Amino acid sequence: MPDLLLELRSEEIPARMQRKAAGDLKKMVTDALVDAGLTYEGAREYWTPRRLTLDIRGLTARSADIKEEKKGPSVSAPQGAIDGFLRGAGLTSIDQAIIKTDPKKGDFYVAYMEKPGRAAEEIIADVMPGIIRAFPWPKSMRSGFASMPKGSSFGGIEGKGMESLRWVRPLQSIVCTFGPEHDEVQVIPFEIDGIVAGNVTYGHRFHAPDAITVKRFDDYVSSLERAKVILDAERRKDMILHDARDIAFANGLELVEDEGLLEEVSGLVEWPQVLLGTFEEDYLSIPAEIIRLTIKTNQKCFVVRPQGQPDKLSNHFILISNIQATDGGREIMHGNGKVVRARLSDALHFWKRDQGDLPDLDTLKASAAKFDLDLRKPLDQRMAKLDALNVTFHAKLGTQGERVARIRALAKVLAPIVGADAALVDRAVVLAKADLRTEAVGEFPELQGAMGRKYALLQGENASIAAAIEDHWKPNGPSDRLPEDKVGLTVALADKLDTLVGFWAINEKPTGSKDPYALRRAALGVVRMILEKGIRLPIASVAKDADLLSFFHDRLKVYLRDQGARHDIIDAVLTPEADDLLMVARKAEALTAFITSEDGLNLLSGTKRATQLLAAEEKKGTVVADGVSEALLKLDAEKSLFAAIQSASKSAAEAVASEDFRSAMQALSTLRGPVDKFFEDVLVNDEDAAIRANRLALLKAIREATATVADFSKITG
Repeated sequence: MPDLLLELRSEEIPARMQRKAAGDLKKMVTDALVDAGLTYEGAREYWTPRRLTLDIRGLTARSADIKEEKKGPSVSAPQGAIDGFLRGAGLTSIDQAIIKTDPKKGDFYVAYMEKPGRAAEEIIADVMPGIIRAFPWPKSMRSGFASMPKGSSFGGIEGKGMESLRWVRPLQSIVCTFGPEHDEVQVIPFEIDGIVAGNVTYGHRFHAPDAITVKRFDDYVSSLERAKVILDAERRKDMILHDARDIAFANGLELVEDEGLLEEVSGLVEWPQVLLGTFEEDYLSIPAEIIRLTIKTNQKCFVVRPQGQPDKLSNHFILISNIQATDGGREIMHGNGKVVRARLSDALHFWKRDQGDLPDLDTLKASAAKFDLDLRKPLDQRMAKLDALNVTFHAKLGTQGERVARIRALAKVLAPIVGADAALVDRAVVLAKADLRTEAVGEFPELQGAMGRKYALLQGENASIAAAIEDHWKPNGPSDRLPEDKVGLTVALADKLDTLVGFWAINEKPTGSKDPYALRRAALGVVRMILEKGIRLPIASVAKDADLLSFFHDRLKVYLRDQGARHDIIDAVLTPEADDLLMVARKAEALTAFITSEDGLNLLSGTKRATQLLAAEEKKGTVVADGVSEALLKLDAEKSLFAAIQSASKSAAEAVASEDFRSAMQALSTLRGPVDKFFEDVLVNDEDAAIRANRLALLKAIREATATVADFSKITG
């Protein structure tokens, strides 16, 4: 079976777009081929900075013939309907149709149409121009003849009246070959925007700029490699990573690995060459985070550290070149070093200025008094500046200063609940956002919090306060660490709760997949801190909104399911008004462990039958007594059940009060025998309405007793 090779070669594609674009190309082409009646054995996509490539193996050479039955009108239909049927079926005479009979509808015409299959080459040539024109680039540009102004021409082709191609960067050539593994392949020469698909590509822009004629995928890959192009992005990444590790090790260093940067640089080069650059040791006085981001952001280079010293950086960096230099890379390293040194010089300037006094301290006194700030300290000055400038947090939620004031008030309430030192919490809150006004964070927003911690320590703040400044942003996801201590937990909880309450108040809630303010992440962070740190926080008292409480419940469900809890068990322990998320989680944990035991099976069996029958009678409107009257208990089985309910309820209530949910369930499981005996010996729907209502009250007492732990009717099985 034949294989298809497709290459779309252009000017440099932004690295961040390459992987998705190659995947989009694979999906669009294979979907189109399958929709046209072809099948294939396998397909794989590839990408480099200058090309998207698709290798499709075992493509059928032709789509199958299709036979279709087209139902027509009744034989007694007017001539116009019959003529329309003939045109739609491609018939010239009604004699070419056959007549079928339906017992209800009578006789009607039917046409049998045959659509012959199409050659794969024809299908490919047909679908490819549309795919290329409709390609979903996040950003694209017009190029080619059709993008020229009206009336202009190039090579005799006028720009007027043509639909110009939009591509991420100007498309330069297309390779499209098709054929069996061992026979001759053919070119499928479709055309788009003046570019005709062929069998010619080009290698490395500098090392091998000449044309390369290719046949099928294997020789295409080897020809490109001879022309200094590594087609496989994963192989380029592997080469870069191992060469970087090796060159670092050879110089007594260790690579600081960065998967995101590795992905990016592999999309910047077709022939990766790893080199070691250097900068002056004086720059190592800058915090490591700033050095790393300066070198990464501006030069796409990796930093290295001395072997065995994870907290220290070296004055070297690793750069990835796309050129195999004749001088061993000395000129490239020198040029990159000059740029790195210039950027580090800027970073050093930021670092020093952030530790100095602001020039307008006299204008900051009112803000300083508002937040109990000490204007002799640089970080305090920055917080005062943040407030004095009235920097907007959100148009409907006020300024950053107003937000800090809200967080401060909330943190004061939370501190005793978490068990944190109130004075340390207050100081951490008023400094938590101060680094927003530092030049380091202005240059690198991702250092927010981390720089605040460093500046806090430099001005002599308590270590717990400094840690809380960094940690109040955490956790930033399901795998991110939690704040280090109770001070940080309190500030982080206050920050996230203020965000959630505020956006709920202005009705800016997540909708569908849209969550521009990361409110789901904030709520999950609150859930994680409460559950993983054992914080007993009444969410409803903070949320003050049933819908927000429900939102927390949704995040709690996500968290518990990720921890392995069954959805029915979560539903059984989570009531709409539950605001003690820690208790809900502990109930779910205990119920998960208990439910499959013999006692657990007894508990389910003993309660489900009772509660289901009660629910059915309530739905019918049957009267249920407000409480059980012992005087109306006539049979031994109902008397025994009532005694068992009283005993089990008392034991379960005591266990729940001490949060020993397993013991509570153990006590309730003893109802299994009395319940079974009750249903064997007692007719619930007695003719006497009072007795019937009393017996239903017995079942209601079972439901009330078990409800202290869970709604067992929601558990499947």
